[in-house]
Amino acid sequence: MSADTKIAELLTELHQLIKQTQEERSRSEHNLLNIQKTHERMQTENKTSPYYRTKLRGLYTTARADAEAECSILRHALDKIAEIKSLLEERRIAAKMAGVNSDNDPPRKTMRRGVLMTLLQQSAMTLPLWIGKPGDSPPPLCGAMPASSDYVAKQGDKVAARVKAVDGDEQWILAEVVSYSHSTNKYEVDDIDEEGKERHTLSRRRIIPLPQWKANPETDPEALFSKDQLVLALYPQTTCFYRALIHTHPHRPQDDYSVLFEDTSYADGYSPPLNVAQRYVVACKENKKK
Repeated sequence: MSADTKIAELLTELHQLIKQTQEERSRSEHNLLNIQKTHERMQTENKTSPYYRTKLRGLYTTARADAEAECSILRHALDKIAEIKSLLEERRIAAKMAGVNSDNDPPRKTMRRGVLMTLLQQSAMTLPLWIGKPGDSPPPLCGAMPASSDYVAKQGDKVAARVKAVDGDEQWILAEVVSYSHSTNKYEVDDIDEEGKERHTLSRRRIIPLPQWKANPETDPEALFSKDQLVLALYPQTTCFYRALIHTHPHRPQDDYSVLFEDTSYADGYSPPLNVAQRYVVACKENKKK
């Protein structure tokens, strides 16, 4: 089965799940309305009789079952979305590798900077939110949670990579993983801003995987960087990571971090607060300020 056919099938299944969600929600609204009316009657009569207690117990039991059923459908829908995104990413990588390996095609033009910045912003906005079940802990690479010690980034994954610049200085750049060699423990990565240009071969210690899920501040605040914590953050409208302090962390799932970048042109050594998405904030391995 081709990727296009599989994606079309998954989209059809996703559409059905969305319809089921709406049907389940419409069905449960009647029960929620009954709960509201029962409470209103109790307030009017100013008493809580055994009859009302029994009735409410039954209504709330039904409401919980309805909510769990809707939650199950939504999780199934999220799984379908993740599968579709994975297939689209596989297709993108295959097309990229076919272009790199082809000797007959003309060289591809470098992406315009405005287009690249828009794509990076979209990537940050569409990063999935981690939604665990009650009692679940945020997994590695959720928000500020580090990767496991034996983690290997996959082909196509975006990472922060420490490379040597033209002037000899080292800098952290946004890069895409091309491959990983288990025999040498080294990655091959492409600078996201230099498609088709120089490829970097780097050891694992020079690679920091980016988050694969956004952390929800309302349910998993422990998966966020804390105020004044030293991080590497992608400077707005660039593809380079710089050292920064967390000024404020997100308060809602869709919020960004506010960070203070190290900047010697300011009296206190830090820039004014700038917003950076969760997708592009990672732990800084160096503790001391330069």
